[in-house]
Amino acid sequence: MAVTLCPPKFPPLARGTIEETADAYAAAPLLNCLLREVGEPAESPGVYRLRASGRLLRVRGARRPTAPEVRADGAWHRLTHPELVKLTAEELRWHTGLANSELLTEMIDSRDAVAALLSARIRTTPPDDPYLRSEQSLITGHPHHPAPKARGGGPATDWLPYAPEAYARFPLELLGVREDAVVEEGDTTALDPLGQPPPGYRLLPAHPWQLALVGARPEIQDAFADGRLVRLGRTARPLWPTAALRTLYAPEDDLFVKFSLDVRITNDIRRLWRHDLRKMRRTDQATATAFAAAPGSAAWLSDRGYRTAGFAFEELAVLARDGLRGHLVPGATPLLAAALVEGFDGSPLDRLTDPSAWWAAYLRQVVPPVLDAFHRHGVVLEAHVQNTLVAVDADGMPVQALFRDAEGVKLLPGVTRAAGWERLVYCLIVNHLTELAALLAERHPGTDLWPAVRRELIRYDTEHGLPEIADLLSSPTVPGKTNLLLRWTGADGADARYVPLPNPLRGTRS
Repeated sequence: MAVTLCPPKFPPLARGTIEETADAYAAAPLLNCLLREVGEPAESPGVYRLRASGRLLRVRGARRPTAPEVRADGAWHRLTHPELVKLTAEELRWHTGLANSELLTEMIDSRDAVAALLSARIRTTPPDDPYLRSEQSLITGHPHHPAPKARGGGPATDWLPYAPEAYARFPLELLGVREDAVVEEGDTTALDPLGQPPPGYRLLPAHPWQLALVGARPEIQDAFADGRLVRLGRTARPLWPTAALRTLYAPEDDLFVKFSLDVRITNDIRRLWRHDLRKMRRTDQATATAFAAAPGSAAWLSDRGYRTAGFAFEELAVLARDGLRGHLVPGATPLLAAALVEGFDGSPLDRLTDPSAWWAAYLRQVVPPVLDAFHRHGVVLEAHVQNTLVAVDADGMPVQALFRDAEGVKLLPGVTRAAGWERLVYCLIVNHLTELAALLAERHPGTDLWPAVRRELIRYDTEHGLPEIADLLSSPTVPGKTNLLLRWTGADGADARYVPLPNPLRGTRS
């Protein structure tokens, strides 16, 4: 792939100690959740009223709020991170009537993980490749989750060697599974060059963290003991963990591999669940068909197939995903959309003086293929910023969008058209375009970015007739996912419950 962007400069950490910086990083997404889900704007800028208690909370900044203060005894009192967590717990208990000590622990764990990552970065050099650097840049992570960096509560020494945010790279563990115990579906041949199994066995790469988590379980120990499973060493070359943590990239082989990871990351235990694997081929094929007919140069990184052991179906599953080189337009450099929002050294956004042309090019690459997959093929992409790559030319202009992760794709009529459209609007408009537009507006005050979004939506509707677009443009609200309440109430991680947010598209001139 081309790597012609600005050379890396690797700036130092933000001002203040690592502990203070970790507090700020951890507070921002928690505040975003608290204010979105159980708060409402009060009479003064930056002041919010928490609905259950009536308490006033004041913050600085809008996109990434900081320095929280609570009003008490006629004065404002600054909240430390533990105090913010305590206030959040009190508010949610009053709001829901429920308690949740597990989420409290995760919020503290997420903050401590950020501190560990910041410390590790001081001692580590980021990758030279701008694509890998973008994948490994997300210290904040999900900007509307109460504990985006929680790592299951284990000590940092267990997970730091595998953390993309610490610029990790490492070899895979290689296992051999006796042929009569192998379960696979789809095309898994891309896994075979990673190692050489003995006769009668198939190669099964394993994430070393996952193997440490599940390797002592009786079913796996029994398989080692009776020869159904053997150890074959490690891959000759290291792989790079991407922002998704359990998905790794092998640049030399141009291959992505995705593993189960028995750790809660944001809303889910990140296993490759049996029911998802069983439907993966159908979902991926439908999505690949949609992209074969998609407008422009958009590409789908196909989840080709999975391989596992029948006695540890979910625990040892590995999925093979398309690499980049077969999909990229010539001379383009792919970058993670989430990294554009968070910022990383070498971002093309750092060179913009006027974002208008860049933003129009970005929308032209990203929006039409998502709408087209839904409208013409009944495919609902999970087109949020972590599942979207945007390839840029040597001048940093967007020239292509690439999408990934069949696990998050929904198909009509498996979900209703209305539910599918709501999910699409949340992922594409709220999670994706709103975040990037807010960053650009913050960097370029006075720039109105939403007319360009309206124009792109209207253009698609005019050319292809998508009836939901007119309703979207006139609706007073758009759906915002309630990650804080979902976790607090113990909802299934795949659930999607929304709170209405002001629609930035409504009333915007196109």
